[in-house]
Amino acid sequence: MEAINIKEKLSKFDKQWHPHRIAMVDDNQIYLAKLIGDFVWHKHDHEDELFQVIKGTLYMKFRDKTVTVHPGELIVVPKGVEHCPSTKDNEEVHVLLFEKASTKHTGELVNERTVSQYIDI
Repeated sequence: MEAINIKEKLSKFDKQWHPHRIAMVDDNQIYLAKLIGDFVWHKHDHEDELFQVIKGTLYMKFRDKTVTVHPGELIVVPKGVEHCPSTKDNEEVHVLLFEKASTKHTGELVNERTVSQYIDI
């Protein structure tokens, strides 16, 4: 057992929209990711997803509204809810993600941004 330094872990990668696993808690994975721009519209039919903003401002788009998430805040996207994480003005946003190990990166949607193998850092 060791403390995990989030700042140090974030310094180990630059790739956008590619979650990097930093821990497991039971059957939940904890990731760090760096985001710029728009992701893809997707949903997770069987898993909730938690985004905690560490740096920057995340705009979580839903079909009927957009929720602004600031540093120190988090948002839980319930299973089955279509969403599209986004940033504005080319700002890099750092997030901590919590989700079940069974969660597919882009749900059932597969495209060029879909990650199927996560990197442990």
